[in-house]
Amino acid sequence: MGFIVDVAGNKDVNEIDELVNNVYNIPYQRTPFSKLNIVASRQLKEIVRNNHYSIIHFHTPVASAFGRWAVKEFRKNGSKVVYTAHGFHFFKGAPLVNWLVFYPVERFLSHYTDMIITINKEDYARVRSFKAENVEYVPGVGVNISKFLKINVDKKAKRKELGIPEEAIVLLSVGELNVNKNHGVVIKAVANLNYPNIYYVVCGTGEREGYLKRLAISLGISDKVKLLGFRDDVSEIYKISNMFIFPSFREGLSVALMEAMASGLPVACSEIRGNSDLIENGKGGYLIQPGNVRGFEKAIESIIIHSNMSYHFAKENCNKMKSFESKNVLRHMKNIYNQLTNYDKLEDKYIRTTNEELNWH
Repeated sequence: MGFIVDVAGNKDVNEIDELVNNVYNIPYQRTPFSKLNIVASRQLKEIVRNNHYSIIHFHTPVASAFGRWAVKEFRKNGSKVVYTAHGFHFFKGAPLVNWLVFYPVERFLSHYTDMIITINKEDYARVRSFKAENVEYVPGVGVNISKFLKINVDKKAKRKELGIPEEAIVLLSVGELNVNKNHGVVIKAVANLNYPNIYYVVCGTGEREGYLKRLAISLGISDKVKLLGFRDDVSEIYKISNMFIFPSFREGLSVALMEAMASGLPVACSEIRGNSDLIENGKGGYLIQPGNVRGFEKAIESIIIHSNMSYHFAKENCNKMKSFESKNVLRHMKNIYNQLTNYDKLEDKYIRTTNEELNWH
């Protein structure tokens, strides 16, 4: 669109330095209690002061909270402040402390936000009562469907590489090994099912790795649980799996779940905000309460036994992903930036001026 684009952040920002004009490393932290968030906010304020941005677009809750407060004065100079909420910490079923802490902060900061973008319908409905100038719904961050449809994998060789028998039934989860991702409930379900040919594969790293290994050992299925750690071949692993399991307690709109759906996998996932935007119970898969081990058992067994139903789930999920495709999300975002900056009017003015100059010459 012709804008100068700078990025400021704490993690992996250098990976995009070829795509943007300037990259600033500033030390925002996930925990709101770190003093480094004050340091980062001061640095951000100086960056904004020096560069006179038309749009300041925030992501992640802590950086967005500190950052919006830090740059609020620049709205008087015409800067538009945007916040994409990838999933509020207050949601249906969230702990009371989340509502007591995060809800009032987000509601207060909405006074200093020109636009809040939500990526699931529950957040969108709730935030419309806030004081932001505008609220928009955008269907996630986008998935490159063709990338996952075109993947061609030697299933036998890939399974051998991962130490999985060729005829095994593979359940796959993708995500950080933490309490929220709730992988333990699937390990318990697999143990209770006692199917000798079921393997549970998890791609991701995190502090719960030791716990999950001990849990699998205690339930006698350590040989059936494969914690693969970080992988750069997840798109191939989707293709050698039979179903996707996603038991999180909290999500915004999961990219991993969308990728699995685009890869043509039936799904068993937790019945929470975001997941219910993507999966309709009994169509693309099953929705189960996060702590319901027996519910996951039934869902897994049903998909294994009814192969025809599994096929229809997979087809449904591929079709569903068309509305969440990257090109659709990019169209939404371009419209939003046009709305915030009157870009179309500026572009028309530029074209008219250029034509007048050509005519004059």
